[in-house]
Amino acid sequence: RRASLLKKMLLLLIAFLTLTTVASQGPLRGGVNEDQTMTASEKHAAASSSAKRFQQHDHVPVLLNKVGPYSNPHETYRYLHLPFCKGSDGSDNEHKDMGHSLGELFTGDRKTTSNYDITFRDDVTWRVLCSKTLERKDINLFRKAVEEEYYFELFMDGLPMWGFVGDFHDDFVWHRETKSHHYIFTHLKFDIAYNVDAKGYQNIVGVNITTDPKIRTDLHMDVNQVDVDFTYSVKWHHSNVKLVDRTKAYNQVHFLPGQIQIHWLSVINSCVLVVLLVSFLAIILMKVLRSDIVRYMGIDDLEDDLDGDPEDEAGWKLIHGHVFRAPEPTILFASMIGVGAQFFTMIMALLGLALLGIFSPMRRGGVSTCAVLLYTVTSFIGGYVSSRLYRQLSKGNGNWVWTAVTTIVLFPVPCVIVFILVNSTAWANESTAALPFGTIMVLLSLFVLGVAPLSVLGTVIGRNTSGDFEAPCRVHKVPRQVPAMPFYRSSLVHVLVGGFLPFSAVYIEMHYIFEAMWGHKIYTLFGILFLAICLVVLVTAFITIALTYFQLAVEDHRWWWRSLGSGGSIGLFVYAYCFYFYFHRTEMSGFLQTSTFFGYMGLICFAIFLALGFVGFYSSLFFVRFVYSSIHVD
Repeated sequence: RRASLLKKMLLLLIAFLTLTTVASQGPLRGGVNEDQTMTASEKHAAASSSAKRFQQHDHVPVLLNKVGPYSNPHETYRYLHLPFCKGSDGSDNEHKDMGHSLGELFTGDRKTTSNYDITFRDDVTWRVLCSKTLERKDINLFRKAVEEEYYFELFMDGLPMWGFVGDFHDDFVWHRETKSHHYIFTHLKFDIAYNVDAKGYQNIVGVNITTDPKIRTDLHMDVNQVDVDFTYSVKWHHSNVKLVDRTKAYNQVHFLPGQIQIHWLSVINSCVLVVLLVSFLAIILMKVLRSDIVRYMGIDDLEDDLDGDPEDEAGWKLIHGHVFRAPEPTILFASMIGVGAQFFTMIMALLGLALLGIFSPMRRGGVSTCAVLLYTVTSFIGGYVSSRLYRQLSKGNGNWVWTAVTTIVLFPVPCVIVFILVNSTAWANESTAALPFGTIMVLLSLFVLGVAPLSVLGTVIGRNTSGDFEAPCRVHKVPRQVPAMPFYRSSLVHVLVGGFLPFSAVYIEMHYIFEAMWGHKIYTLFGILFLAICLVVLVTAFITIALTYFQLAVEDHRWWWRSLGSGGSIGLFVYAYCFYFYFHRTEMSGFLQTSTFFGYMGLICFAIFLALGFVGFYSSLFFVRFVYSSIHVD
C-alpha cells in the first residue's frame, strides 16, 4: 500500500508539472491580415505568438511591457503607469494583458496590447498615435520619470525594444529648479528588418526603436496643462540575418551594455594560483600526516629524525575515542547537510543544462524558472541525504520525522520571510516586481505537491536503505575536555580562512555575474562559470581538510560543525561583496530596490553556504575516516 501511494504521488506530480509547463507557453499562430480597426480580443490573439510568418500588409502587433529607472533594473512598473496614450476613450479597456510564463513574471514583465497600427513592409512617414492634454498630476509623473532616467520596453514579434522616456537639462551653474528642463520624447522611430528564407517565408529578424531628440515636449514646473501629440514612424528594410540568429544582435545592442568580456589573463592567473595552493596543501599535509602515522605505528628507523615526543607534536591520535561523537543538535546538522547536498546538485545541474544549451540566456527568466523546477526535483536528494546521515549518527534511535520536517522547511521558511517583505514592498509601490496571486499559488502548489512529497519520499528511502555508521574507532561515553586554544586557532579564524581562499578563486567572475543578475548585461559564458565553480569546490575541499587536520592536531574533536562552517563560509564573503557592489559599482537606490537586492542575495548566499558546507563536511569526513583507519588503536 505504501508503494502504491508513493507511485500515485509521483504520477500526480508529473501531471502537475506537465500542465504548468504547457500553460506557460502560448499557442503558435501565423500572420493575419488585419483591418485598420481591431478589437481588444483580436489584438490579443494576433500578439500571442512570436517568430511568425508574415505576408505583405499583415498587422504587426506592438506590445507595451514596462517602464522603470535605468539604475534600478528590478524596480519596474507597467508601461501605462506613466500617462502615455491609452484607449480612444481615455481608458485601458482597449488594452488587454497578455499571458506570461513563470520566468517572465519573475523578471517583472507585464505585456499588454497597444494601439500602434503597423503593417508588414509598409513604411510610415508620420502617424499620430494620440493627442492628449497632460494635467498637473501627469506632468509630475513624467518629470519624476525624466529625473530618474526611466526607460521603457516594448515588444514586437517576441523581440524587445528599449528607449528612454525623456531627457533632463539642469541649470549647471546654480542648479535652480526653475531653470531646469524636463523633456519627454513624443516621437518614436521603428526600424524593422525582415528576411525572406529559401521557402519564401517572410519573418521579422530585427527591431529597433529610437527617439527623436528634436521632437520633444518641455514639462516646466510652472505649467499646469500641456497639450502633447504622441507620434511614430516606421521604416522597413531587408536583412540577411537568419531567423534562428535574430537574437544574437542583442549582445551588441547599444542600449544594453555589450556582451561580457572575460579577461582571460586574470582567469588563467586565478587557475594558476588555485593549482599552486592545492598542490602546496596536498604536499605539506600528506608529508606531515605520513610522519604522524609513522610515529604512531612505532617505526623506529624514522623516529630518530623527528624531534620531541610524538604525542606532544601531533595530538590527533589522543582523541580517537571522541572524534566520531555525533554533533549536537543532530537533527539540525543532518538537515543542513541534506539541503546542502540538494543545492549542490541543483547548481551543478543548472550549469550543465546551461552548457548544453537547454535554455537561452536571452529567454526571459529562463534561469530562474529552471532553478525553481530543479529545486523541486532535487528535494528528493535533500530528504535522502539528511535522513541517511541522521540514521547513521543516531544509530536508528532518533526521531526521523522531525528530520524530515526540518529538511523541508529549512530553506522555504527564510525564503517566505524575505518574499513577504519584498513582495509587500513591491505591491505597495504598484511595481511589476510583485508576483501576482496566481503565480504565488503556483509556487505554493509546487511546494505542497512537489517539494514536500519528494523530500518525504527521499527521507523514507534514505532511512530504510541506510546502514550503521562504521567508525574506525570506538566512541567513549564521556566527552574529552578540549584544551584552551589561542585566538588564531579559534573557530572564527578557521571560518574566515576557509571562506577567503575559495572566494579568491571566484572573485573575478563574481563581478560579471552580479552585473548580469542586477544590471542590464547578459551573461553567456557558462563554460567559464563552470570552470570557476569547479575551482571553488576543489579549493573548498582541500582547505577544509587542512583546517580539520589543524583542529584535530591540537586535540579539538569538535570538527563536525566547524567543517560545515569552514566550507560554507564563502557565502559570508559573497554577501559582504554585495555591500561593495551595491554602494561602489552601481547607482541603485530606494527601499524597493535595496530590499530586493539584499533580501534575495541573502537567500542566494544562504544556499551557497549550505552547498559548499556539504562539500566541506564530506571532504573532512573522508579525511578523518582515512586517517583514523590508518592507525592501530589499543
